[in-house]
This record gives sequence, C-alpha cells and structure tokens, in this order.
Amino acid sequence: MSVNIKIRDAVKKYGDNTIISDLSLDIKEGEFFTLLGPSGCGKTTLLRMIAGFNSIEGGDFYFGDTRINDMDPAKRNIGMVFQNYAIFPNMTVEKNVAFGLKNRKLPKDEIASKTDQFLKLMKIDEYRDRMPERLSGGQQQRVALARALAITPDVLLMDEPLSNLDAKLRVEMRTVIKQIQNEVGITTVYVTHDQEEAMAVSDRIAVMNDGEIQQIGTPKVLYQRPANLFVATFIGHTNVIDAKLKEKGGKAYLVLPGDYEVEVDTIRKEEIYDRNVKASIRPEELVVDANNKEGITAYIDDAVFLGLNTHYFVHFENGETAEIIQESKIDSIIEKGSKIKLGVKTEKINIFDETGSCNLVEGVVNDYDIYKKEA
Repeated sequence: MSVNIKIRDAVKKYGDNTIISDLSLDIKEGEFFTLLGPSGCGKTTLLRMIAGFNSIEGGDFYFGDTRINDMDPAKRNIGMVFQNYAIFPNMTVEKNVAFGLKNRKLPKDEIASKTDQFLKLMKIDEYRDRMPERLSGGQQQRVALARALAITPDVLLMDEPLSNLDAKLRVEMRTVIKQIQNEVGITTVYVTHDQEEAMAVSDRIAVMNDGEIQQIGTPKVLYQRPANLFVATFIGHTNVIDAKLKEKGGKAYLVLPGDYEVEVDTIRKEEIYDRNVKASIRPEELVVDANNKEGITAYIDDAVFLGLNTHYFVHFENGETAEIIQESKIDSIIEKGSKIKLGVKTEKINIFDETGSCNLVEGVVNDYDIYKKEA
C-alpha cells in the first residue's frame, strides 16, 4: 500500500556545516516525485533522510500519519534501488528477488508466487537461474528493481539508478521504470542530476540547489515557466541574453541586442517599468526571418544538422552568442558567416529581473510557495 510523504522544516547538518535548512514538501500517494539538481545540492542527502540512513537534525518526516524520524530503516517498509545495483553476486537472479521476502519469513508458496510475479513484471524470468555476472547492466538494474518491489513497500526510493548505464540503456530503462511505477502505483522518490531523465519519468519535480528547493512543478511547468534563472538554465537549454524592459503607455517592451524592440504582453502589471533584465529564450523560440529584414541581427558561426532539426550557433553584433533550433530544410542549410535576422516568440520567452531571482511573466506556478507562505 502506497502512502503520502510529508516533510516539514527538515534540517541536516554535518558538524557546523548545514546541508539542508528548513525544507518542507508533500509527496502525494502514488506519485512519481523527482529530486533534481547538480551534484552536492542535497538531493541524495534528503533521500537518505527519508530512508533513515542519515540522521535528522531538525524537522518532522511522516509516512501518512506516522512520524518516522526515529523509526528504524528496516521498519519503514521502503524499497531502495541504488546507483550500483547492490544485488548479491553470489545469488541467482531468482534468489536476489526472493531475498527480502525470505527475510520477512513469508510462507514458501507466497515467496515463490511473488518472486515469479516480479520476475515476469520486469521481464527477467528467463534469467532466473543466472548469476549477476552473466547479466548486462540493464538486466542487473531490472533485478534490483524487482527485488525492491517484491516486498510490496509503501515507498520506493531510487538514487541515481541509471547513471552507470550507457545512453541507449538509460533511455530504455527510464521507460521501463515509468511503466512499472504506473502499473504498481507506488509512491516513488527518484534522485537524478539528469534533467531529461527527470522530465521523462516524473509526475512532479523539485529542482534543488545548495540545499534549497527552487521550484516544484510538473515537467511542463518547469520548462515553460521557470520560477528563476537557475531553474530556466537547469531544465532544458536556454539562451540568457542581457536586455532592457521599457514601459510605454502602460505596455511592456523588451529591448534586445542591436536595439531590436518587441512588445511583450506577458509581463505582470506591477513589474512593468524601465529596468535591466535577463531574457531567457530557448533555441526553438528564436526564429529566422525569411525576408531577412526585421529582428535581431546575427551571424552564423556554425551549423549542426541533426536530422529533423538543424542547430545554428550565432553571435550578435554586441558579441553575445546564442543557439537556434530550426526545422531542417530539404534544399539548404544556412551557410557559416551568413548575416540573418532573428524574430522572437514573445509569448513563450521568460524574462527575469537583473539578478535572475524572479520571473516577471504571468503564469509562473511554484508548488513550493505553499510551504514558504506557511513559514
């Protein structure tokens, strides 16, 4: 049976060094929730606090209505999948999957039935008699996942489970993990530094940096309306361009390199006044003007053909650089050195204050704001 997870005012310290300070969040029952961020941001530390492997210096952790701060890890009914698989090298696949069930002293027929169920669910039943050394990385990770799920945990915790696999296997396994999680419906907390992986598997994502949550939301929300510049640059790829915001007759205008000026009707009313800003413009939000008459003047530095799309790398007259993604044309690729004009999809771009700490456009949703208001 899955449970919801509630964390309030969590604190983690190592000596005088505070890793996590006053962190709160709710993870819904049956949700696939991902902690995403760069190395050292505190995501694995938080996962290990949930698991009971790290001490808790402050705050409260709940599984449902049960406070788990002082509960032994073995009694938390969690399944854990690690980066290094952690399957037993001296046991067959079948015995690895059955291990947790035997530890719980279940009847033999129930152990056999559940082991068989999860061997088939993870599509590794044909390897049941093999030793781990004869399995590929992807197969070993399937064994680790089957073993974690076979004990019917309330919560599944996964710490960088795909980082040791090659690129093709990572894509294959993240699809498997999401399908299995949907089928089993278990509350899952997943840790990764790979934003594409996070977007592919998650119902919601918490983006972390320096022990603090920057934004919580669906992959779509985080990509389209990031709360700050850190989230914008960590989720997907974006061009960050120094620009100016101007107010004319109550309307907002964005002044881009070369004094190219466009009206922007997505800025919140209270934020419309003359100021320096940072414009976050994703590569697909810059468009080559076919008539080469209006837009930001840019020069092609390089072109990379990737089948459906061609990536262009350009520089502006002020020296700033940017990447553009255009649908590949059958007849031609714009040559290096070409002078072009770039339009902007103003309804999609994000505009931040000069520090990058606040998105000025409408429609920014941050689930983490709930806990900041509570504090």
